[in-house]
Amino acid sequence: MTTDLSISRGSIESAKKALENDLKAVVSDAGKLLNEVGNYTVEEFAAARSRIEARYDNARISLHNARLLATDRAKNAADATQQYVCDNPWKTIGVVAGVVLIMAALNKRH
Repeated sequence: MTTDLSISRGSIESAKKALENDLKAVVSDAGKLLNEVGNYTVEEFAAARSRIEARYDNARISLHNARLLATDRAKNAADATQQYVCDNPWKTIGVVAGVVLIMAALNKRH
C-alpha cells in the first residue's frame, strides 16, 4: 500500500520558519517603536505603525498557512489510515487486540 501525503515535511518546516521570522520581526519592530516613540514625529510614528501592522499581517498570514498545511497533513494521514483499515481489516483487528491485551496486562500490575 502506498500513501500519498501531498504535504511534505519541508513545506511545513518552511511555513513554521516563515511564521517564526514574521513574529520575530513584529516583536523587534514593536520594541523599537516603544523605545523610540518619544523621538518620533507624527509622520515617523505613522510610518512605524504601518510597518508593524504589515509585519503583523504577514505573521497572521503565515500562521494561517501553517494551520492549513497542518490540517491538510492530518487529513491526509487520516485518509491513509482509513484506507489501510479498509484494505486490511484482519490485520487491524489483530493489532488492536494485541494493544488491548498489553494495556490490560499493564493495568493489572498497577
